Amino acid sequence: MANYEADEEMTVDLELDDGTNVTCSIVTILEVDKQDYIVLLPLNENGENTDGEVWFYRYKEDESDPNIEPELGYIDDDDEYEKVADAFEEFLDNAEFDELIDEE
Repeated sequence: MANYEADEEMTVDLELDDGTNVTCSIVTILEVDKQDYIVLLPLNENGENTDGEVWFYRYKEDESDPNIEPELGYIDDDDEYEKVADAFEEFLDNAEFDELIDEE
């Protein structure tokens, strides 16, 4: 599921409900209320994202076997989605702050 090469982003290939496949860059994994969530950036056929849209999914790894692919699940609850979106905003704010410090 996840691919990694030196100096490249980690990606995951998703099959959407309509049967199309989309390659996504893994932005981060967040923990909110003891549940892990993965943030994905969908890429076009050129490996780019032109609209900045990200997708949030529930994320679960099998702790007993790292070779089993992680499970992704939809977020159906609006309140849960908002909590994840807020956590991602905080992640972005911290990332921007870290970049500012690294530049100095």
